[in-house]
Amino acid sequence: MTSPHPFASEELVTTQCAELFSAEDPLQLVRGGHLPGITVAYETYGELNEAGDNAVFICHALTGDAHASGWHTGDTRPGWWNNLIGPGRAVDTRKWFVIADNLLGGCQGTTGPSALNPQTGKPYGLDFPLLDMHDFVTVHRALLEHLGVKHLHAAVGGSLGGMQVLDWALTSPGDLDEAVVIASSSQLTAQNIAFSAVGREAIMRDVNFHDGRFADYGTGPGQGLAVARMMAHITYTSEKGFEEKFGRRPQFDASQPGFGIDFAVESYLEHQGSVFITRFDALSYLYLTRVMDYFDPFARPDALDAVAADPVNFLVMSFDSDWRFGTDHSRRIVRHLLAGGLPVSFREIHAPWGHDSFLLRIDPYLATVRAFLERPRLVRSNRLPSRVKVHHEFPAQIPQTEVAR
Repeated sequence: MTSPHPFASEELVTTQCAELFSAEDPLQLVRGGHLPGITVAYETYGELNEAGDNAVFICHALTGDAHASGWHTGDTRPGWWNNLIGPGRAVDTRKWFVIADNLLGGCQGTTGPSALNPQTGKPYGLDFPLLDMHDFVTVHRALLEHLGVKHLHAAVGGSLGGMQVLDWALTSPGDLDEAVVIASSSQLTAQNIAFSAVGREAIMRDVNFHDGRFADYGTGPGQGLAVARMMAHITYTSEKGFEEKFGRRPQFDASQPGFGIDFAVESYLEHQGSVFITRFDALSYLYLTRVMDYFDPFARPDALDAVAADPVNFLVMSFDSDWRFGTDHSRRIVRHLLAGGLPVSFREIHAPWGHDSFLLRIDPYLATVRAFLERPRLVRSNRLPSRVKVHHEFPAQIPQTEVAR
């Protein structure tokens, strides 16, 4: 960190890179295959205390990256979760040492399908191996080892990030004390899979896709990726949110009816698509959305064995206007955790802005996360009573959570 950003009270941050695994010790992937070495982009905020027990790991959503908070030189806006993370915020960087990385398969500094294959010297393309949610967690854990962080106070994630947190808590519960799962899912519905399938088809049917070898042609499936983003973005907000922001407002004072951009909402979606293709990779979109489709951690008969033996404290949150990963998705997670006798709190937050509410400044939501992270610590491991109602540990002035029904 260096001097303060001229437009913010926070200091400037920089994205760093770590080289993990190697040809001698490759990353073995869940669905087969391996990667001989990977680069991971990450950022840190705050300081690790002497006891080493104040680390919080941030897992990002589908199109996120390592820049979760603070400012880069030349930024016109801060990191994508700056509403949540920073000095005095819900994840208070004056108290917590926060780590955020770009996940495996991404395109913002971490090895993904557009990275160079060391065996060919060309981008992997569709030769990149299929990924699994647990592969993301394996890389997160390797980054912690690289940084010398031996234990996490918490892992926090929204949407796809929440899926990573859930997998982490179920498979390696000894790594962390708290798991915060926000606007997420443990099993995509047919409708969710359908949305992602159409997005992938838009990309792969683009004339410039070239079977994933578009880098060899110096081009890319920009139109398909833009359409995929436009459609996905519709699912990230709510009908009320669109209505309040745009209604049927025309884009221009006068227009000739036809198939151009006549409404403000059309212009907004076109902008979202055009901006997206400048910062995101089409192949990463294919790979990461497919990981979400296959995620179903509670399908394993032994899914709760590890965490039941060493319980993690869970906070699961949803938003009442989210129709992509609505409250039913969160309640399903909570039911499974409670069936295993695990300490879990649940809260549904009222907000009119749909799935993207988890990125916004919504005071009851932020206050709940803060209270959960900062409440007095409970005894861990098998000494923890089963079915603890963690919400009783919240400070009285913070809105209490409700136990899932």
